[in-house]
Amino acid sequence: MSEERQDTTRAELMSRPTPLEPAPRLARAIGLDPDDLWIKRDDLIGLGGGGNKVRKLEWTAGAARAEGATTLVTSGAAQSNHARLTAAAGARLGMDVVLVLAGAPAEGMTGNIALDGLFGARVVWAGEVSEAELAAAVEDVARDLRERGARSAVIPFGGSSVLGAQGYAEAGTELLVQDPDLTTAVVAVGSGGTMAGLVHTLGAERVLGVHCGAVADPEHTVGHLVEGLAGRPAATSPRLRLDQVGPGYSALTEPVMDAITTAARTEGIVLDPVYTGRALAGLIAAVHDGQVRPGQRTVFVHTGGLPGLFGHPETLARARSAVADTAVRWPRG
Repeated sequence: MSEERQDTTRAELMSRPTPLEPAPRLARAIGLDPDDLWIKRDDLIGLGGGGNKVRKLEWTAGAARAEGATTLVTSGAAQSNHARLTAAAGARLGMDVVLVLAGAPAEGMTGNIALDGLFGARVVWAGEVSEAELAAAVEDVARDLRERGARSAVIPFGGSSVLGAQGYAEAGTELLVQDPDLTTAVVAVGSGGTMAGLVHTLGAERVLGVHCGAVADPEHTVGHLVEGLAGRPAATSPRLRLDQVGPGYSALTEPVMDAITTAARTEGIVLDPVYTGRALAGLIAAVHDGQVRPGQRTVFVHTGGLPGLFGHPETLARARSAVADTAVRWPRG
């Protein structure tokens, strides 16, 4: 797809640039100097509750609309941020959305699932399936829709295709304008497109990805997208931390809970337990082992995900227990 074609098909779903804010109290808390750490606030992208997937959807949903599609079909975990934002993008663009989600409906479907319904998406539950089985289910659903007369288009898992990653290649340029002196951008790695786009623009040496357990082989996934963006084999492997997944994608670990609590209590910023909480835990570990050092400009890319926190019972329970621990009686006596 040519640059001219991409520019004419992209949907405008956000205002840019998103803010870049200093985080001096968080910097000190994790062992950096006060001016070292800044936060790229892609959680403040307005559409659908915000988050990094909007940048990808500008390209993928825009291309689908330009090709005549009227229905978007995509997939994800039950609390998928990408699914929620695809639903929101469909509402903004006047397109139907069908979400094929792993798992089964649960009692008290909160967080992203509630927003999926609010935005008007239809949900197909695929059960406990592998990555390949979920992808096959998406194709089956899209085929069935076409047979029923709908003009359906598949948006890839996490929005992460070479086309979708263009959104974060652009974000890298935006970030360089805001902070040309950055040494390291730290970002959560789910389906890989966000990190790949940043690597394409900033270079592999300036991007540190923290694997969140969404894909089996993050190095291959990110590397493949980087090569697709560049049109040639990558000279350098992506820099990845694999130490924050713990027991699995949806599991809350102590380092992640500590990271979420630290961000909240130093900067008033909310992270989620699957992506941004893991990314900050990875940054804290990188500072401790010297991979990220004081005196260097570090940007933490806040990719959103707040609704997912409200769909994660263990994290909510831990937050509620903190309130109970600090409660005081009033009136005193």
